[in-house]
Amino acid sequence: MSVGMSGPCFLSAAVRSLSLPSSSSGLQLCCRLLGPSTVTRRNMSSTRQMDHLQRTANNSRQNCLYPAEVCGIITESETVKRLRIAVHPDFIFKAGQWVDFFIPGVEKVGGFSMCSSPGLLQQEGVIELAVKYTKHPPAHWVHTACAVGSSVAMRVGGDFFFDPSPSDPSVDLLLVAGGVGINPLYSILLHTADLLHLNHASSKGDYNIGSAHLCYSAKNTQELLFKGSIIKACSRFPDKLSCDFHVTQQNADVDPHLQPFVNRGRITEEELRAHVDPQRTLCYLCGPPPMIEAISKSLNELGLPQDKIIFEKW
Repeated sequence: MSVGMSGPCFLSAAVRSLSLPSSSSGLQLCCRLLGPSTVTRRNMSSTRQMDHLQRTANNSRQNCLYPAEVCGIITESETVKRLRIAVHPDFIFKAGQWVDFFIPGVEKVGGFSMCSSPGLLQQEGVIELAVKYTKHPPAHWVHTACAVGSSVAMRVGGDFFFDPSPSDPSVDLLLVAGGVGINPLYSILLHTADLLHLNHASSKGDYNIGSAHLCYSAKNTQELLFKGSIIKACSRFPDKLSCDFHVTQQNADVDPHLQPFVNRGRITEEELRAHVDPQRTLCYLCGPPPMIEAISKSLNELGLPQDKIIFEKW
């Protein structure tokens, strides 16, 4: 069931008087970027028990917060809500990045990856976040108190992103997601589809886009977020985009329309092998730490250099 997902989204003037929690002491809401970052991407390692700001302390992030307003809420699964958020015109991000998520009256700062593409932001002035229910205060607020019209503030961060320039050489993407680790990889997949669409619309083919294959593992098909949109994106560019879903605790029969894409059990080395070319493949991993470590080891054994494996642990 969705709430407020139809119609345009606008950032109201009310959010400019937003009162932030004490954890944002020393920061101010601002309506401009301070300049381009010169920090290069780094692999991110984290401990899940740590607070978001502690866990990401070594990651690059913007220096100012942007006011924002929730303009739509949809129940993505039994445990995940997707927020549609109107943002300030100066707000920008790269596919794969996350936001520090500040909530008035909530001391803890959330950390949520964008699950929308930069193209949606350019076209409609909104971003989307998919948040899984936990008792951590920011996620708990999203599931129990957030409503259309709620004011928040956000700051973009992260070194896990795909942002090719037209002059960059072509690479083949291997995207490997576990659980809600799909969020940044879905953003990257959508961004890749957007760039392919731009190439088709332009006779020059501005971007050197190779292929992209998504391996996505979850407990069951209900927890496979965005599965319909993923299949649709791949069907638009069947020669470039492909996907495989894995379910590890599926008891019920798989819906017929999903069956061609669903495998029972974990992602195997054999599947990875079919999509690894040490000379061309760039792999993005996001999911639980044990999964990331196991997949990284398999990729290394398949000859993929460590600098071609970019990961984020949540």
